[in-house]
Amino acid sequence: MPKLTPNLWFDANGLEAAEYYVSVFPRSRIKQVSHYTDAGPGEAGSVLTVEFELDGSPFTIINGGPQFTFSEAVSFAVDCADQAEIDAYWDRLVGDGGEEGPCGWLKDKYGLSWQIVPAFMGELMTDPDPARRERAMKAMFGMKKLDVAELKAAADGS
Repeated sequence: MPKLTPNLWFDANGLEAAEYYVSVFPRSRIKQVSHYTDAGPGEAGSVLTVEFELDGSPFTIINGGPQFTFSEAVSFAVDCADQAEIDAYWDRLVGDGGEEGPCGWLKDKYGLSWQIVPAFMGELMTDPDPARRERAMKAMFGMKKLDVAELKAAADGS
């Protein structure tokens, strides 16, 4: 199987962003940093790419300039074990200059979109009971940060 690595385009602050993401997620590290040479197009000596891992998943950042920016069309889902984990990631990514979005989505301070969701969310959204799915989905659509207890209560009809 080929190795798949998300490649994130930043203007010029890719190393700063990688260091930030590594500080947010456990079992993460920066693996390698490359720099522009006199061949350009960036300033010689400035950071070109950063290879890093977030909880074992590979990522690359390229400092490619201001031509491209992030949109909600691409996001990274973080499957959380419980409400404490949801709260920790949400509070960190929003609290450091990010912004809340609907249904468990947020943008971090760099404009990258994340979905902070309970690990059981996929099962809930595909529950064989259509009424259970409907109640859970309706509850989710009314939330910003997802609330595990409220989602479960809504699914159960209580």
